[in-house]
Amino acid sequence: PTAPIRPGTADSPRELTILGFEYQFAPSTIEVVPGEVVLIHFVNAGLATHELVLGDAGVQASWEQAEAAATPAPPGQTPGVAIPADPGLRLVARSGERVDAIWHVPATSNPIIAGCHIPGHWAKGMQAAVQLLALAGAGSTGAGQASVAAPGQSSSAASSVP
Repeated sequence: PTAPIRPGTADSPRELTILGFEYQFAPSTIEVVPGEVVLIHFVNAGLATHELVLGDAGVQASWEQAEAAATPAPPGQTPGVAIPADPGLRLVARSGERVDAIWHVPATSNPIIAGCHIPGHWAKGMQAAVQLLALAGAGSTGAGQASVAAPGQSSSAASSVP
């Protein structure tokens, strides 16, 4: 079983490795705690260039539109790619590369999605769910650890992460 997640802080970010390859991410569900600080290691284990965009549905739609309209076509930031007003977090890696970034997970209940918007990749299913975990109650033995709330459950009714 996986140990409970201890949320990262500015002084001690939690490390999270995400692999990108044709046309998926691993893990397929990314677990984070709203408000935590994460050091992301995005590793392109595929043959094509891939990107990792973390943000809500609006961020994903903005990047999909911006990259579809880019001339020349992405990957990478080019003068032809209009950066969305709310870009979320975007990392681009060529085959075999690793790109690292600090991500301050938004303190939100809005769904966050991971996606790749290199033309055609999103349509081929290069997306991953981001599961927002609730912190266990401060007075419990699991204080400072994250637990999973099933859809429709409050965090107080959530079970511990296996």
